[in-house]
Amino acid sequence: MYIQYTMDQLCLPMDLEEDIPVNHLVRVVNTAVNRLDDVIFDAAYPGGGRDSYHPKMLTKVIIYAYTQRIYSSRQIAKAVRENIMFMWLAGRQRPDFRTINRFRSERMREVLETVFTAVLQFLAEENYVQLEHYFVDGTKIEANANRYTFVWGKAVVKHKSRLQEKVQTLFAAIEEAEKQEEGTHSGKDLLELGESSSLTREKLEQAVQQLEERLQEKPKNKPLKKAVRTLRKDLLPRLQKYETQQAIVGTRNSYSKTDPDATFMRMKEDHMRNGQLKPGYNVQIGTENQFIIGYSLHQRPTDTRCLIPHLEKVESQLGKLPKTVIADAGYGGEENYAYLEQHQVKAIVKYSTYHREKSKAWQRDISKIDNWTYNSEQDTWTCAAGQTLHFGRESKEKTESGYEIEYRHYRSTGCEGCPLKPQCTKAQGNREIKVSMKYWRLKNQARQKLRSEEGYALAVRRMIEPEPVFGALKNNRGFRRFLLRGLPKVSLEVGWLCLAHNLLKKATVDAKNRGAKRE
Repeated sequence: MYIQYTMDQLCLPMDLEEDIPVNHLVRVVNTAVNRLDDVIFDAAYPGGGRDSYHPKMLTKVIIYAYTQRIYSSRQIAKAVRENIMFMWLAGRQRPDFRTINRFRSERMREVLETVFTAVLQFLAEENYVQLEHYFVDGTKIEANANRYTFVWGKAVVKHKSRLQEKVQTLFAAIEEAEKQEEGTHSGKDLLELGESSSLTREKLEQAVQQLEERLQEKPKNKPLKKAVRTLRKDLLPRLQKYETQQAIVGTRNSYSKTDPDATFMRMKEDHMRNGQLKPGYNVQIGTENQFIIGYSLHQRPTDTRCLIPHLEKVESQLGKLPKTVIADAGYGGEENYAYLEQHQVKAIVKYSTYHREKSKAWQRDISKIDNWTYNSEQDTWTCAAGQTLHFGRESKEKTESGYEIEYRHYRSTGCEGCPLKPQCTKAQGNREIKVSMKYWRLKNQARQKLRSEEGYALAVRRMIEPEPVFGALKNNRGFRRFLLRGLPKVSLEVGWLCLAHNLLKKATVDAKNRGAKRE
């Protein structure tokens, strides 16, 4: 009444491949990695020592693990011992978790981008992507860091300023005591070294050495001895700590003590539900047909300053820039528009006020210069009341990246008594406006492209390009927090994730195509 069951019987076939379906995802991963040239991995292995596991085998195992929501090196090593798919990819070899982790975070540091580009080239050759339309977007992923151990840039500046005031007060007291003793004043003004605007660790160290030399001449001077002890044990170490923190934070606003490369950002996944900031990274990707064409990792929470570095990295990987870049209003700044125009890239990029301009309230608002008339021949603006604003002066501003914005200032001459003035401006005198004519021109070009038939179609398509990819990464495959720490290692983690997504997407497209053929 039972099917014969015995655990001691040797069964054939013994090849694990016989138990793997023909169109299984693991075969897609195996085929894609086998197509890679072995020379690609030479940079990761300088030679010497005992023989290493084959890099293609480890690459297959890690990529397939990422497609199966397995990200821990210990869990990957366990799967290699227990899961048939992993055992087949590894050829029944059993690398331990240290080998796997060292390979993905250290060995592949200089190689992974080359592997990603090679796989992308395979996809392009098989017409999965055409590398023409590039849909850009970003998301924030939490870092593997403590959420409550942070350093804020403004707080460091504030603490350092207070410390410098203490040093200056201490030096002033020492100088005053020296002056009261006849013939003991050295003539060296310590107050110059204690100035808050120029105090550094090196200067404070020199001042402490001078005080120690004075102490050798007067070893019984208790106030001087106490001052030297305070400087050595308290003030000097604190100044050194603040300078180190300033060097780490750089131009950012904060960093995490657990992972100094992570910046505190506001994320949608708010565990406290009170708008709390969490340490994380800004992941920028570009997609086409929901395949990831390029990726980059940034420490800035806003997308505006990330577009140019992202495109520069994509150009270094692919050897060229995409023909058309499509992005949302978070990227619509003058610097980004100018960069795309300079590199002859067609930009379908919204600016911050694009959708608001379509509302009736905006179009009736006479204070907006978008509702005014500009005379290019006379270089004047005409407001809703018919007043003419003439050019007055120019001014320039530089962004944090060094980009220079030129503004032109226009001013009217007869706003007094105008019945529309309360609706136009709150200024007491005549209305003055500041306009970047370059940005105004680039916005007009962007508006025309967005309202064209092609631009509108691409803008609508953008909604179903990068957003579903982020949904697949963060929700379907549960990748909401990095496992590694430090910008270089986290960048590698993003690269592995993108590789896994592309091969998983290829398997999905192939399955749909096979289903369509059967029908």
